[in-house]
Amino acid sequence: MSALDVQDFIQQNRATAQQVETFRGYWESDKHWEARREFILRNMSDFETDRLDHLLSLSMVWANNVFMGCRYSAALLEKVKEMAEGIVVEDAPVFKTRDEIIKSQQGR
Repeated sequence: MSALDVQDFIQQNRATAQQVETFRGYWESDKHWEARREFILRNMSDFETDRLDHLLSLSMVWANNVFMGCRYSAALLEKVKEMAEGIVVEDAPVFKTRDEIIKSQQGR
């Protein structure tokens, strides 16, 4: 689902789009929200209504990893990356671990 596909989906599914908009956190920038909204819309059909909280949690894990560099278990990251496959985040921050920084400094 590309950005255009998301817009088309929103135009054709107003009720769902309005529901999804209620999931936006007040702290989320437009860039952050648009990516997380796409994650939610792509995967919403795989979750029953009473399990949407699980989808929202997974969307936050993915967004926190992409935008803030938060780390989680390998299995969880693999799952959310698979769920987010094809979502393009332009100018996403690049994070380095402490070990990567130390290694690069030792090579000087």
